[in-house]
Amino acid sequence: MTIRAVLFDFSGTLFRLEHESSWFDGLLDDAGAPMDVREQAELMRRLTAPVGVADDLSEEMQLAWEKRDLDPELHREVYVATLRAAGVTGEGMAELLYERLLDPAYWQPYPDTLEALRRLSDAGIPVAVVSNIAWDITSAFDRHGATVLVDELVMSYQEGVIKPDPKIFLLACDRLGVDPADTLMIGDSEEADGGAAAVGSVVAIVEPLPTAQRPTALLDALTAHGVL
Repeated sequence: MTIRAVLFDFSGTLFRLEHESSWFDGLLDDAGAPMDVREQAELMRRLTAPVGVADDLSEEMQLAWEKRDLDPELHREVYVATLRAAGVTGEGMAELLYERLLDPAYWQPYPDTLEALRRLSDAGIPVAVVSNIAWDITSAFDRHGATVLVDELVMSYQEGVIKPDPKIFLLACDRLGVDPADTLMIGDSEEADGGAAAVGSVVAIVEPLPTAQRPTALLDALTAHGVL
């Protein structure tokens, strides 16, 4: 089998939200003390890998959580609610942290992201980014000169469909002009990105580790599937 196109997830795959310690300046826990390293790590988990986050929310917010990547306003509302549920209760603090989530300056590419995209571009292999996201990620690619290396950005909030729904993978393949069976999907979530298997695509899963701890996973996945 020859891979003729590659689909990538965004968060935890090509880029990762990398925080600075200054983010938490002035943030106090429920006892009025500065948040410790463990509490800071939990807040970052909620922003970057929010598995099980909705358990802390009201029934109404849990329903909203399921649809958050379809509506920017809903996304903001539910993320602010979950940050408050995690103890970020100071006036305006949850909103401030949420704004960091949307700032391209804090989204860092993995060490091999640009090389992988360049090598695919040089080889004439079309690329689409397929993301469950509620804000325009173009600015993150622009910041690193990577926009020209991506043929399509398929974002859930613009398309009205989220992974693992097969429709979003079919849409990406259609825009690239390729058969899904000739496509490799690389992502960090078996649940979401693994949905590409339902349309016949090959799926490779990478770990959403901090960028410094994952230097070659994308290149390794592309090499393992004979793309590079």
